Amino acid sequence: MQDALTTVYLSPILDASTVIYVSENAMTDQPSADLREPSADLREQVRARYGQAARSVLTADPQGSAGCCGGSTAEVDNCFGGPLYGDGETDGLPAEAVLASLGCGNPLAVADLQEGERVLDLGSGGGIDVLLSARRVGPAGFAYGVDMTDDMLALARANAAKAGAANVDFLKGEIEAVPLPDGAVDVVISNCVINLSTNKPAVLAEMFRVLVPGGRIGISDVVAEDHLTAADRAAAGSYVGCIAGALSRTEYLEGLTAAGFAGASVTFTTQAAPGLHSAIVRAVKPR
Repeated sequence: MQDALTTVYLSPILDASTVIYVSENAMTDQPSADLREPSADLREQVRARYGQAARSVLTADPQGSAGCCGGSTAEVDNCFGGPLYGDGETDGLPAEAVLASLGCGNPLAVADLQEGERVLDLGSGGGIDVLLSARRVGPAGFAYGVDMTDDMLALARANAAKAGAANVDFLKGEIEAVPLPDGAVDVVISNCVINLSTNKPAVLAEMFRVLVPGGRIGISDVVAEDHLTAADRAAAGSYVGCIAGALSRTEYLEGLTAAGFAGASVTFTTQAAPGLHSAIVRAVKPR
C-alpha cells in the first residue's frame, strides 16, 4: 500500500487549466465580471477536489488528484521550496496522515502550543496538524479539527485511531460557521485553507469568536503581494489550487483588524508563484 500511496498526488499546485476569476475585492468576494463563477459553485469544487484527494489515500488510488500540496514525502517536502515539518516531527504518525498533508507550511511552528491548551485546526483534512497539536498540548489539552468533506473526516478519524490519539475530535462543519461555542479554544491554526474560502470575513470573525480573550492564531496560508490584482492572482493559478483565492497582505491585515484582532502580522516565507507566497499569519484576540 505504501508504494501506491507515494504516487497518489501528482498534480502541480498551479493548475492553469481551471482558472477561476475572483472579485477585485477578495475580502468580500462580490462578483465583478461574468468570468467569475458563483461562490456556491466554488465551494463545491473545493469540496469535490479535496474529497477526491482523501479517497485517493483511503483507496491507494494512484490517479487521485492533489490539493494545494500533497503526495509522497519528497513531494510534500518540496511543494513550497522546503520541508514543511521538522526532522522527526511526523515520526509515529500514520503514513496516510502524512501523505494527505495538503498544506503550504507548518502552523505549529509559529503557534507555540503549550501543555493543556485547546487548539482548533480550520480545514483539518487528513488530520496531520491536529495529531501533531494533540502531542504538543498533551493529555491535559485537546485538539479539534473542522472539515466540510466527509471523506477527509473519515480519513482523519481513521488516522487518529491508528495513532491512538485520545485528545482529539474531528467535527463536520464549514470554517465560516465553526461548530464550537464562543471562547472554546486557546489557539486557532490553519494550513493553506483560508484562501479557499469564498467568505473570508466570516472565517476571520469565527476565529475571533471561538478564541478565549488573549487567545491567538498561528496560520499558514498563500498570500499575494499587494500589487497583484484579483485578475493577476486568477491568471497565476486556480482557486482550488490555492492561488486565485489568495488575499493580499494588506487585505489580510485589514480583515484581521476588522474582525477585532490585535498585533496582526503577515510574514512571507517561500514563493508559491510570482508575487504569491506561502506566509505565516499571526494575531491575538485582546483580553
